Amino acid sequence: MSENLGPTEWGSTVGVGPWSGPWPSDERYDPELLEHGDRRNVVDHYRYWRREAIIADLDLRRHDFHVAIENFQHDHNIGTVVRTANAFAAKAVHIVGRRRWNRRGAMVTDRYQHIHHHPDLASLRGYATEHDLALVAVDNTVGAEPIERTALPRRCVLLFGQEGPGLRDDSRRDADLVVSIAQFGSTRSINAGVAAGVVMHTWIEQHADLAEAW
Repeated sequence: MSENLGPTEWGSTVGVGPWSGPWPSDERYDPELLEHGDRRNVVDHYRYWRREAIIADLDLRRHDFHVAIENFQHDHNIGTVVRTANAFAAKAVHIVGRRRWNRRGAMVTDRYQHIHHHPDLASLRGYATEHDLALVAVDNTVGAEPIERTALPRRCVLLFGQEGPGLRDDSRRDADLVVSIAQFGSTRSINAGVAAGVVMHTWIEQHADLAEAW
């Protein structure tokens, strides 16, 4: 097993083969993975670990921001948002609207990410209030604060609209803060999954301890 920490997706192969040598006695390791190898989309630090052990360790590393995305029209970007939320160690992802969503873009990272469902915005708002989280809506609309010049709350829910219509009017109205992403081209908006990545990374730049990154 490699002692190097970090992603290996850009290598010639993904993952590792069967464990070489005596098996470790640590309960975090999965006997089946030790025997057959580990080709999952996980960083090297978690190679051969049980899924439950990975989740438990991530729970010690997760940041204070949550991510929410509206799913009233079965948005195909949700998988991408979940994968990015996992990469930045979001506390949880919240799906507002339809419960079902396309998991293909998540690249199985949803197995390691806490995901909650809310039938409507009122339910999400109630969760945010209960957990003392500011609700930050992301939308390029009149009156929004440029995120490039805005201090994001440390404890917050970053709320994104779906591709096309963007956020609903009540989502913007009920938010504690509405932020926008600076654009310079002809398009009126950027992909919802891309927008989510930009805003999450802005939170990381403002609040995360980069020494803890892989």
